[in-house]
Amino acid sequence: MKDIKRWLPGALVSIILIATILYFVDFSKMLAAIRGADYRLLVLSIPISFIWMFIRGKVWHTLLRDKPTYKDVLFSAGEGYLLNNFLPFRLGEVGRAFLLSRKSGLPFGEIIPTIVIERIVDLAFSAALLLAAIPALPFVAETEGSERIGYIVGVIVLIGLVMMYILAHNNQWALGLFHKLSSRWPSLQKIGGSFLESFFTGLGVLTDGWLFLRFMFWMTLDWAIALAGYYVIMLAFFPNAQLSWGLFGLGAAAFGGAIPSLPGAVGTFEGAIVAALTIFTNDESTSLAAALCMRLYNYLNSGVIGGIGLLSEGQTLSGIYQQLMSFRNKKD
Repeated sequence: MKDIKRWLPGALVSIILIATILYFVDFSKMLAAIRGADYRLLVLSIPISFIWMFIRGKVWHTLLRDKPTYKDVLFSAGEGYLLNNFLPFRLGEVGRAFLLSRKSGLPFGEIIPTIVIERIVDLAFSAALLLAAIPALPFVAETEGSERIGYIVGVIVLIGLVMMYILAHNNQWALGLFHKLSSRWPSLQKIGGSFLESFFTGLGVLTDGWLFLRFMFWMTLDWAIALAGYYVIMLAFFPNAQLSWGLFGLGAAAFGGAIPSLPGAVGTFEGAIVAALTIFTNDESTSLAAALCMRLYNYLNSGVIGGIGLLSEGQTLSGIYQQLMSFRNKKD
């Protein structure tokens, strides 16, 4: 309850969106859509889901400069996504850095910036997908300036990357400034200085051109596989679905997952998918059926890979949560 100010806004967003979906959806029609779906395509989406996870592990492994083993990175990523599905405050992001640090011996502060870079580039891809799909939107010709939203998000993301690039190139100046400002607090200077050194080491990927190109190659492939998975599920419910639906739906889902919400983006993910598909189909009920299958698609890879990782390490969700809260309190 002491964290109510942190979790309540996200909970309210999720509850409002869930209530809105429940109001508009015809559940008998939704169940009929699930029964009438093309299960051959739904089964096809299962291996695509795991391929996406394996490539996502390679994305993070590249950002980490191949220092940990790929196995440790893959299972840590799966554990992090699994934790995000059930724990508040997106603790899965901190959790995977915490778990990988413990397995590999890499400093926590060196791992965190790789996750920040990954998430910022994810937002850039989300914006790019939305931009690519905008010409296909039924109302785009009637709404002036609607395409500017994607451009604004893209510019913000680009500015964030540029600022991190400048910071990575001027890390000694930034460290010197920190030590100067924190000279009156020796304990802060010691702990903060150590963390910043590790943080700047993690940001070094932005200053290594070849490494960054490798990262972008794997990230592009990963998003292409994600698009294929979502599009296949859409085809299972809407045989006439166009690729632009997949572009817009995936981009909207990514932004929906970034909005404050209950754990696992409950409500925001479904709301984003239903809204995106309803724009093209005017069918909220079948769109929700597709959204629920997409949620299962997302849970599948993290549940299996993350679950195997936790079991092999003798961990439980509640145990990891307690460790993370203890770790966060120490950081605070």
